[in-house]
Amino acid sequence: MKLGFLLGYSGKQIHIPMELIHQAESMGFDSVWTAEAYGNDAVSTATWILAQTKKIRVGTAIMPVSYTHLRAHETL
Repeated sequence: MKLGFLLGYSGKQIHIPMELIHQAESMGFDSVWTAEAYGNDAVSTATWILAQTKKIRVGTAIMPVSYTHLRAHETL
């Protein structure tokens, strides 16, 4: 059996509980999931987690693609 957990979203201020994620990784959890809502960017959060972990997999539970596409277009 594989175990994973959902971080959800942070609200106005981004908060990524890296201590919890590192502990889950050391306990053998397979994955951690993040979500995008109310201004939180799921891809940036997932990238931050991946850069600071070694084995745990990261997924995005909620990511409105059309909205992400619009934001990417604004930066061009």
